[in-house]
Amino acid sequence: MTLIDETAPAVIHSPQAKNEPAAATSISIAGALNAALRDALAEDPNVVVFGEDVGPLGGVFRITDALNAEFGENRVWDSPLAESGIVGTAIGMAMYGLRPVIEMQFDAFAYPAFEQITSHLAKMRNRTKGRVTLPIVIRIPYAGGIGGVEHHSDSSEAYYTHTPGLTVVTPSNPADAYSMLREAIRSDDPVIFLEPKSRYWAKDTVSLPVETPPMNRAVVLREGTDVTLLAYGPTVKTALHAAELGAAEGLSIEVVDLRSLSPFDDETVGASVRKTSRAAIMHEAAQFGGYGAEVAARVTERQFFHLAAPVLRITGFDIPFPSPKLEEHYLPTAERVLAALDTWEW
Repeated sequence: MTLIDETAPAVIHSPQAKNEPAAATSISIAGALNAALRDALAEDPNVVVFGEDVGPLGGVFRITDALNAEFGENRVWDSPLAESGIVGTAIGMAMYGLRPVIEMQFDAFAYPAFEQITSHLAKMRNRTKGRVTLPIVIRIPYAGGIGGVEHHSDSSEAYYTHTPGLTVVTPSNPADAYSMLREAIRSDDPVIFLEPKSRYWAKDTVSLPVETPPMNRAVVLREGTDVTLLAYGPTVKTALHAAELGAAEGLSIEVVDLRSLSPFDDETVGASVRKTSRAAIMHEAAQFGGYGAEVAARVTERQFFHLAAPVLRITGFDIPFPSPKLEEHYLPTAERVLAALDTWEW
């Protein structure tokens, strides 16, 4: 199982940290996240980064590479292998004025910390009538596409979006990875920052520091007139591929990157659906009770009289995540998207 791209550049210094003029450079999502963490640490002494193997090793995916050497073990350090303890410690730190950024090494590794996240992290501000804020970012590499197995390929976003008090976001490109993580760290409320691990080494030309739309807004990545295809994180690339294939068949697909799963950008999504009159949502997680069910219901309730057909869901199957050899059959593909759209009466 290959988890780390050893050929990928490990350290990206953003111009902001050195007061240099911004210059466009080819950067991966992993590099952009590393730069965002470096700039946040340099800008605010209250920012601390910790988690399993994020210190000298730089994390399983090298997102924290070289940060321990640059900022020292009081700012960036390895925690015990105890996810509940990691989150609980971060809550205590935040209550005393720090801004912890913690890493859950893999998506399913966060489950032991679920009680801390849902019972304390998400509820503290409400419980104290706003007197106590918890500016904590929980970084979670999530979803499949890396040849991993269960506990290493879960798409657990629905658990977090179902929990009031949590902001849940996921970038799909390097510019958003940098800008959204910087914004998440500045937030006074807890943010679940889902990082699509299969896209860590996807590159784009970006000038750092970069500002993108606020992390609570969706973005139309490709204009279309026939159907709105909603995607996020790892499925955005697949949605864009489906739009290309659809165009070859005369189908105009508008692709919307949700970016923020909670709160949900009803304004951007609603405007797109009113234009196309059809909508589909795709994600890697199992379909039953998945995030797409909420999106389909929400779009249907708010745009019912503009819809020409039911909202579709293109998702993973209702089974545990399969072995690496079967992964390609489980994950949604562009071909599955077009097959689903063909079930409508046009």
